[in-house]
Amino acid sequence: MLNSDDLRLFLAVMREGNMLAAARRAGIDHSTVARRINALETVLAARLFDRSPRGVTPTPAAFALVPHAERVESELLAAAASVAGRDRDVEGVVRLATPEAFAAYFAAPHVGSLRDAHGRLTLELASESRAASLSKREADIAVMLKPPPRGRLVARKLTDYRLGLYASRDYVARHGLPESRADLSRHAFVSYIEELAGFPEMMALDQIVSGAPIAFRASSSAAQQSAVAAGLGLGVLHLFAADADDRLVRLLPGEAEVWRSYWLVIHADLQRLPRVRAVVDWLDTVAHAMRERL
Repeated sequence: MLNSDDLRLFLAVMREGNMLAAARRAGIDHSTVARRINALETVLAARLFDRSPRGVTPTPAAFALVPHAERVESELLAAAASVAGRDRDVEGVVRLATPEAFAAYFAAPHVGSLRDAHGRLTLELASESRAASLSKREADIAVMLKPPPRGRLVARKLTDYRLGLYASRDYVARHGLPESRADLSRHAFVSYIEELAGFPEMMALDQIVSGAPIAFRASSSAAQQSAVAAGLGLGVLHLFAADADDRLVRLLPGEAEVWRSYWLVIHADLQRLPRVRAVVDWLDTVAHAMRERL
């Protein structure tokens, strides 16, 4: 007979790509994962993974099993949500994945209010430049720069925000203040490492000046702001972060400006869980505070 726990372990191996990582995720030892996958293969009378010294490779039977196993997982999550919904207490762990700037300037500074409201809730904040995979359960909730194209996901716009062009006060004293976009071509710039940018929306510089000479690249928005503040060059920075930095001067306001949006994304199977709903409500409050700073 099929065991739902074995199916969820199977999904963990598929999502993590190896049994050792799946074991860490499940909080059990590697040998237990191997034994239970073997048991699942016996019940199904099918080989799910080819084993080698380099790890495991899913077979066609494994890929065929995935949608069925995910339906079982979804039903279990829905059942848990239904039972949990009868209890008013919000508790447990919620992992929230957001872009670095949102995490540093909005989520982390406001997390105390979430803790005050729900003392038995633990928030795990993963600040990343790439989009977390909710389908692989890398996070329970994600704030993204665009809505996901597909999957069992629920998405809505959280808030808009602006990016602007900045230089350090020292840089302007040494090189002068650009008076138009035409003046920008003689300046060096700070920007993202394109291949490490998880969203095309992170690459905003070309919308202000095309073919800009780059003096420094970083995958971190905070590192870029520090480099601009140190006088390395001009940079496109978040207004909500850079306007509060006394070392910086905004250039060509209104003209050199880009609008972007943050999107709230939740896996459809998790949206009814009380702990997830509590974090979503808190994020709406955080977004309201953010809009007041636009």
